[in-house]
Amino acid sequence: MRVFRGHSRPVPSPVVLAIGNFDGVHLGHAALVQQLAAAAARLQLAPTVLTFEPHPREFFAPDSAPARLTTLREKLELLADCGASQAMICPFNAAFAALSADEFIEQVLVRGLQVKHLIIGDDFRFGRGRTGDFALLKTAGKRFGFTVEAMQSVTVDGERVSSSGVRRALAAGDMKHAAALLGRPYMIDGSVRHGDKIGRQLGFATANIRIRHNPLPMTGVFAVEVGGLGEELLPGVANLGIRPTLGGTRPLLEVHLFDFDRDIYGTHLSVRFVHKLRNEQRFPNFDALKAQIAADAAAARAFFKL
Repeated sequence: MRVFRGHSRPVPSPVVLAIGNFDGVHLGHAALVQQLAAAAARLQLAPTVLTFEPHPREFFAPDSAPARLTTLREKLELLADCGASQAMICPFNAAFAALSADEFIEQVLVRGLQVKHLIIGDDFRFGRGRTGDFALLKTAGKRFGFTVEAMQSVTVDGERVSSSGVRRALAAGDMKHAAALLGRPYMIDGSVRHGDKIGRQLGFATANIRIRHNPLPMTGVFAVEVGGLGEELLPGVANLGIRPTLGGTRPLLEVHLFDFDRDIYGTHLSVRFVHKLRNEQRFPNFDALKAQIAADAAAARAFFKL
């Protein structure tokens, strides 16, 4: 995927565009980008997405912003998998937030992206005070020479698919429902780093993945499947949280792979959370922690029928 940072320099050629935060890249986002790719193929233009960093709600209300489902890297990789070949990332700062709806259209869509066809979700609003909408885009399109279409919401069993719905499912530990909304198990990617080797002392060596999701969309112990170590997904058990028994304060993902003994430091892994075993908790001592880890590993093996 080709990535452009900011809109001050125009992209090389006109585009077909979809706009959104795309957090989680759920089934609704995937359908939008697939529609984008089809329109781009028809018009023989690059299928391009416009997204924002940070999430606008993180800018306006950082203390109450929702947990991120995906890092920027994860989001771009998932959007590319759906069919986008280019992305423009607009820094969401005070200057950007101050753009009126008309200024956003002229500066970002027309000058920056040379948009020829635009696809948006049915709830998309933009510009200072969120005054821009589908009707304004249609009017502007007649003036500047681009067309606009809106995509209806995607539903699963009568529920509108949304990032908020995915967050609720994850927070409730309902991995099956989250996967139904996402179209795949919820995943976190990251590189394996050296840790404090406490897992080895407890008899369960772990791959430690420092993550940037803060706050976390969920915490706990999970049965997981791990990609990045060959063609097959490998089963394991993982703790996602701050490790309160060990005095942790920063989010960490620790993954123990079953029947696996290789040096994988520096490897980029994709961890799929397929079943929640329990909540993260503090234990009175190492012996209690070790006993619980053994029980967690046994429960995950049972889940995978190993």
